[in-house]
Order: sequence, then structure tokens, then C-alpha cells
Amino acid sequence: MWIWPQGALLSTGKPNIEWLVMRFDIVTLFPEMFSAFLTAGITRRAFESGQVDVKLLNPRDFAAGNYRRVDDRPFGGGPGMIMMAEPLTLCLQAIRAQRAKSPPVVLFSPVGRQLNHSMVTRWAQSEGAILICGRYEGIDQRFIDAHVTEQISLGDFVLSGGEIPAMALLDAVARLQPGVLNTADSHQQDSFNPALDGLLDCPHYTRPEVWSGLGVPEVLLSGHHEQIESWRRRQRLTLTAALRPELIDQARRAGNLSVADEAFLAGFA
Repeated sequence: MWIWPQGALLSTGKPNIEWLVMRFDIVTLFPEMFSAFLTAGITRRAFESGQVDVKLLNPRDFAAGNYRRVDDRPFGGGPGMIMMAEPLTLCLQAIRAQRAKSPPVVLFSPVGRQLNHSMVTRWAQSEGAILICGRYEGIDQRFIDAHVTEQISLGDFVLSGGEIPAMALLDAVARLQPGVLNTADSHQQDSFNPALDGLLDCPHYTRPEVWSGLGVPEVLLSGHHEQIESWRRRQRLTLTAALRPELIDQARRAGNLSVADEAFLAGFA
């Protein structure tokens, strides 16, 4: 059963508006893409309750002419179309008129900083932002220079638009909100979390004890909590050293590796 965080509800049972301070305005040509995302899965709790308030605006609604054109050919030639600055700016002005404070404006772009756990944590503790979902070949640079305060990338690859990165950020932020996950500290056992010293998480197993001839590590069935935690720590170190060695270096620089950790890693190498 899901229990609302203290202060989230009024005596009438309705959400406490003063408690709901996080708002993300999504600027997208395809708002319909967010319909299932906002109403499915465990993170829907954050969206339906208003803990993470999401508004969708289409820049086409702010475009001029009968065809509501939002893109045009690039100066200098080249393939693709460029999103025009004017419809985006008018959309941005409409959002700012509805908000007491002027929020950050985020553009999802290959040139942005790659999204990571520390960035998600920062956004999860913020009052939200305006998220710009680009399309086509890109956005008129003049709009970016005039309005965008931060650019974010999911990695060294290109998507057809910013909607999927926006969903990724919203999902990561939503699951960190109080009351969204069934167990309050579940996210603290996630990979990259400071509670795990920034390491990858260990493998997990569930019933049956034997599946297709494969068993569960005996230590996990022992009921010996210290041995289980020691096994999990070694597994985290093993996986991280093999797959993401730079995270081991980061943990070492931060002083998060014990003498026992270092001895185990030396033997692993």
C-alpha cells in the first residue's frame, strides 16, 4: 500500500498545493508521446499526486500562419530543417507568465553534459525547469544563446528528438521523491548512489532457488547478514572494476574504499 508523505495531503484528502513545489514544463511538438509515460509504472505516483507537476506545451500552438510552421531550411544550405526561434520564444514567454519564478531552461542536446546520478539528485531537489525537446536538425542557435541555461545529453549518440531524454530525466527525478517507491530507501541501493560509494549494484536473485539447473549463491540463503553484506560488497567491487573501472578510481579518490576493499581489488586484478 502506498502511503502519502507527511504534509502532502490536506484534511480534505486533496494534495497540499504549498507542498507541491516541483514543476517541469515540457516544450514538445509531440505531447502525445508523454501520455502513457505519465500514467504508467510506479513513477506515475509522483505525477498523479502532483509531487512532480508536469505541463506540456506545443510550440506549434504559438506559430504564425495557417500551417503553424515551426521549422525552416538552414541558412548556408545542408540537410534537414531547423526549429525556428520565434514559436519557441513565444511558448517560453507563456510558461514564464504562469510561474512565479523564472526557472532554468534545459535543452537536450549532444553538446550537453552527460546526465548522471549527481545531476538527477540536484534536479530531484529543485523546483523544476523548462525542458526543451528539439526536433529535426536542431534549433536556431539564437534561441539557445538567448534562453537556454543548461544543456543535457544522454550519451554519445543521437536521437530523433528530446522527448526520450526528457522522460529519462523525469523518471529518474520522480523515483527519488518521498513516497513514490514502495520502500523509502530503495533508491539508496541503486548503482552510482553515494550509499554504495558510487559503485555498481550487485547481482540479485529471487525464487525459485534452482532455475534451469542454476542455483542461488549459498551465502544469500544463509541468513547471516554480515556475510551477505560482505558478499554484496565484493560483488559490487568486482562488477565495477570489470565494467566501469573509472568508478573505482572515483571511489578511491573520495576515500570510499577500505583497506579490505583495496586488498580484494588487488587480488581481483
